[in-house]
Amino acid sequence: MKLKIAIQGIKGSNHHQVARDYFGEDLDLIECLSFDELVDQTLSGRADKAVMAIENSIAGSIIPNYALVFHNDLHVIGEYYLSIQHNLMVYRGQKLHDVEEVHSHPMALLQCKDFLKSYPHIKLVEAVDTAETAQRIQEHQIKNIAAIAPKAASELYGLDIIASEIQTITNNSTRFIILSTEENKLPKNDTTKASLRFIVDHKRGSLAAVLNVMSDCNLNLTKIQSLPVIERPWKYAFFVDVTFEEYQHFQKAKSLLEIMSEEFKVLGEYKNARA
Repeated sequence: MKLKIAIQGIKGSNHHQVARDYFGEDLDLIECLSFDELVDQTLSGRADKAVMAIENSIAGSIIPNYALVFHNDLHVIGEYYLSIQHNLMVYRGQKLHDVEEVHSHPMALLQCKDFLKSYPHIKLVEAVDTAETAQRIQEHQIKNIAAIAPKAASELYGLDIIASEIQTITNNSTRFIILSTEENKLPKNDTTKASLRFIVDHKRGSLAAVLNVMSDCNLNLTKIQSLPVIERPWKYAFFVDVTFEEYQHFQKAKSLLEIMSEEFKVLGEYKNARA
């Protein structure tokens, strides 16, 4: 039986590319138009696993996704870094001077800001997915509208690329996390990264004390993101990613952090994709 993988977006999107790279070609793709739908498909069991973008090297964190993972009790079981290449594509035969509007995901529009500044007459329109506009252009033979999408979308939907790799920064990558309703079964020796969420006392030095414990236990802090705790005004939760060479170091830190924090939860233990 094929693995059923939920992605945000449709075939030809970056999420689709990550699903193929991580799980292989032989899978059933469950296309979702939002991250909320992606979570629902996973929780319901219609999807075995899910691929979710979590941060970009240019645009930063996709903050709502941290809350989605935590509040729905999902487990991070892996990660994948994808080099992002944005291409401007149009219906066959169209040229750049024909383009009146560019449609794409807000993140893609932001990452191509410098290129798009050169064409102030072109209207920028946000879409739910990078590949969705490419599909729509082909299906309805739409002219005068261009899509910003991966090269795979142009091949899949038969569009012409009129400007390649238009992202502002060449070294542009997005980190994706792999989600499951079950904890990772990875052997401890292969587990070299973890995602955590904790809340500390609202007093001087509380956060510093937690960070010092991580350092003392030989953990490398690779990401820290604060998020308001909605039901508790002016209270913040911290989402943290740490890497480590030996699992016992993480285990020691985990036992200490559970004591030091008001709330503490391991969102996932998995293999560091950049080791």
